Amino acid sequence: MVTSGRGTTTEWVSDEDLGLALFIRHFERTLLRLVAEGHVRGTTHTCLGQEYIPVALAPLIAPAFVFSNHRGHGHYLAQFGDGEGLLAEITGRDGAVCGGRGGSQHIYRPGFCSTGVQGENVPVALGAAVHSQRRRDGRVAVVYTGDGTWGQGVVYEALNIAQLLRAPLVVVVENNGIAQSTPTGRAMSGTIAARAAAFGVRFHRVDHACIATIRRELREPVERTRAGDGPLVVEFRTWRLGPHSKGDDTRPPAEVARVQRHDWTLAYRASHPEQFDRVDDTQRRRVDELAEAVLQRPRVDGER
Repeated sequence: MVTSGRGTTTEWVSDEDLGLALFIRHFERTLLRLVAEGHVRGTTHTCLGQEYIPVALAPLIAPAFVFSNHRGHGHYLAQFGDGEGLLAEITGRDGAVCGGRGGSQHIYRPGFCSTGVQGENVPVALGAAVHSQRRRDGRVAVVYTGDGTWGQGVVYEALNIAQLLRAPLVVVVENNGIAQSTPTGRAMSGTIAARAAAFGVRFHRVDHACIATIRRELREPVERTRAGDGPLVVEFRTWRLGPHSKGDDTRPPAEVARVQRHDWTLAYRASHPEQFDRVDDTQRRRVDELAEAVLQRPRVDGER
């Protein structure tokens, strides 16, 4: 088991990396606004506070097949940068990546698949990993899970087989301390590290939000998995700044305020104010323009 400590959150990152993380932040904020204005049907789950994770991982895991979950917009955007296609999908407009049929949670394109059913993507990702292993195409399968997903027995069945087959599978755990409305400590006994260890699976925990440090820490473990050294579980101890979905935040106001103090953007802006404000303004305007353009498109169902 490898654990990285807290505190390394303010190391400088490139405009490109910061811009992608802030693009995801403003995309998600805009999406909540569009939900409130009635432009989005059904539900949606944002990754506010967790944007740095897929941004840090994107260059490390490529080439990869990414399996995502209900809170997967950031995973998709970090891999493809396709804000227009994703927003069109969620709002049911022309240019939607899945023709408007998948909505917020169920996105598919080559190299990416998301679903709202917790746990089911872990064995599917294992299947993709074994396929790549047999083809020797150099790809890893990466599956994003939450802390709540680790209450599903299918996760452990998949880990067992993955280790036996030495499959090129990376399981990412975005542990934000709460599964919908249930604090992790009330639903999970033991630790994710110990559960990985039970199968002999390598484990790495990240307790900070520094993109540059994350990449330094995880480059070698991911490459070991790609080279045939078996699966890897990476746990990010992170924070969910927004509600579970749309506006249904059941946490007490004091808890929400406490979580907000852990927003990674606060520490980064304090250390690099000029860069942060410049890049943040650019990405905010970019998302505003994107949303305005997408909402001008006709709906895929023919309604106005």
